[in-house]
Amino acid sequence: MTAIQDALVGLVAQRVPATGLAWLEVAAGVQPEFDRAAFLDAFALATRRLSRAPLDVTPDEAGTLAALGIEWPIGVWGVDDAGRAALLVSAAARLRASEFEGVLEDVYQHGDNRERQAVLRTLPLLPEPARFLPLAVDACRMHIQPLFEAVACENPYPEAHFPDLNFNQMVLKALFIGVPLARVVGLERRLTPELARMAGDYASERAAAGRSIPADIGLVTAGRGSPP
Repeated sequence: MTAIQDALVGLVAQRVPATGLAWLEVAAGVQPEFDRAAFLDAFALATRRLSRAPLDVTPDEAGTLAALGIEWPIGVWGVDDAGRAALLVSAAARLRASEFEGVLEDVYQHGDNRERQAVLRTLPLLPEPARFLPLAVDACRMHIQPLFEAVACENPYPEAHFPDLNFNQMVLKALFIGVPLARVVGLERRLTPELARMAGDYASERAAAGRSIPADIGLVTAGRGSPP
């Protein structure tokens, strides 16, 4: 069990009955051979076996996670998200890269939106996360807000891996659908004059149409990315 997997299972352990923990430990455990069908079944069952209640991590737990490099607020995750993340991290550690990519594709394409949300939230914890860029970008383009938020909010993946064009489009979409920009991890480090211009144009269009302007748009237009 990797340190990150151990930490995720530990979070779940504090929030579910013993039967739920026992189920997760078996599902995420190292068996002699990886059973793809059993893995897919476990991934689908996580919400039923665990809980969709928020993790709401404690300060001590946040410190433990930070020591592992998990410094973004995963307290907004559900307990089932943490369980599914543990399953994915375990599989990634056991399988060849191409095999794991196939498994991740399976759970994402055949899962419901909550399962897909867990996949997207787990991307920063996986080896070589940049290889999943097309998946994350596509989720941001979909008209399914929970999937958009799984990438855009409380997730360091876009800051670390999105090209400027995709990052800027994500921020503009957040403004358009009313997602608070404060939830975008690393926004202040990805501000550019181009993003400020795009946000300014958006504000001007809304003003001209007599529509309200998002109150937090100043996080983009008034930042260091604003043109002089």
